[in-house]
Amino acid sequence: MNSQWQRFRHRLHEIIFESDTLAGRAFDVTLLFLIVFSVLAVILESVPSLAELYGPIFDRIEWIFTILFTLEYVLRILSIRQPIRYIFSFFGLVDLLSFLPAYLGLFMFGAHEFAAVRILRLLRVFRILKLGEYTEAASILAYSLRESRAKITVFFVAIFALVITLGSMMYVVEGHANGFQSIPLSIYWAVITITTVGYGDIVPSTPMGKFIATIIMLLGYVIIAVPTGIVAVSLTNAGRKQEISTQACPNCSRQGHDPDAVYCKYCAAKL
Repeated sequence: MNSQWQRFRHRLHEIIFESDTLAGRAFDVTLLFLIVFSVLAVILESVPSLAELYGPIFDRIEWIFTILFTLEYVLRILSIRQPIRYIFSFFGLVDLLSFLPAYLGLFMFGAHEFAAVRILRLLRVFRILKLGEYTEAASILAYSLRESRAKITVFFVAIFALVITLGSMMYVVEGHANGFQSIPLSIYWAVITITTVGYGDIVPSTPMGKFIATIIMLLGYVIIAVPTGIVAVSLTNAGRKQEISTQACPNCSRQGHDPDAVYCKYCAAKL
C-alpha cells in the first residue's frame, strides 16, 4: 500500500511540477490558460457596466476558478515529501493567494478583488514551458542582483542623503513664499527633480533656487548610469557561471540545481 502511494505521489509530482511528459505539459499549459482567463474575469468584473449586466455570471466563474485552484494547491502539497517547504516558498504563497481572496470575500467585502494577484502565477511560464535559455537568463539576472545588493544599497543610501541635503537647501533658499513650506515637502521636490520626473507642482522662483535645481537635474542624468553600470558588471560575471537545470526537487519543489546535480542543494534530497 505504501509503495503504491509512493508511485502515485511520484507520478503526481511529474505531472504537476515537471513538463518532460505529455501529461505534465498538458497540465501546465492548461493551468496557464486558467490563470489568464481567471485574471481576465476579475478585470472585467471591475467594470461597472459589465458587473451590472453579468454580475451573477462573474460570481459563478470566480467560484469555478477558486475550486480548481484549491484542488490544484492540495495536489501540489500531496505530491512532495516536505509540503511545508512548498507552502512557505514564493510560489507556494502565490498559489495560496490565487484562491484565498475568494474565501475571504465571504467575510470581508471586496477581498475577492485581490484575486488579480494570481497574475503572478504566470511567472511559472519559464519553468512550465521549459524554456531553458529564458530560465537561465532569469537565474543570471537574479544572481547579479544578489551580488550587487551591497553596492546598490550604498548607492541608495548616498542618494537618500543627497536628496535630504538638497531638499533642506531648497527649503532655506526658497522658503514658504515660493511653495517650499516644509523640509519633507522640499525633499519630495528634490526626489522628483533628481529622478527627472518633474511634476511641476512645486517650482523654484529665486535665481539661487533655479541654479540648485539645474545642478540637481544634471545630477539626475549622471546618477542614472551608476546602478546600470553596477548591474551590468554583475551580469557579465554571472554570465560566466555554469548553466543550471530546470528540474524541480520532489522533496521541496525548489529549482536552480546544476545540470549534473544528483541531490538537491536546498534539502539534500535525491533528485
